[in-house]
Amino acid sequence: MGFAKGGIMACHYYPACPEPELTMGPCKHTDPSYLTFLLQDQIGGLQVLHQNQWVDVHPIAGSLTINIGDFLQVMSNGKLKSVYHRVVSSHVGQRISTACLFYGTTTDSARICGPLKELISEENPPGYRDFLVTEYMGKFLSMGQMTVLALIISSSEARK
Repeated sequence: MGFAKGGIMACHYYPACPEPELTMGPCKHTDPSYLTFLLQDQIGGLQVLHQNQWVDVHPIAGSLTINIGDFLQVMSNGKLKSVYHRVVSSHVGQRISTACLFYGTTTDSARICGPLKELISEENPPGYRDFLVTEYMGKFLSMGQMTVLALIISSSEARK
């Protein structure tokens, strides 16, 4: 499928903050990738949005946190979900994390992403239209860290 051909590693450093409730960190977002592997220190700070509530993801020493990205959500026709997440500051200490995002090649202007044909049937119609990866990445980068999955019109809406 080629999604392991492109990726990026991002290293994050968040200093300790005396008033974390007044700090504005990265806004909630989903990842523009197939998968994201995250190695974080023991300070924590990662939260996921679950049933409209922010839930702490407590780090486990020596483990990786793996996020489903937007492209895998589309390829699975919505069976796997890309989750909103954010990082909150801590007054306890500095936070260090490293994320590896696997997104395939974004330089191939003809690279198409869409639901896998094996997951599509009359009973399970496509929930997303096929789109160019460059189209998605262009919208993602121009909009900052918010998801653009909503802009990838579902097939059922496209038929209207």
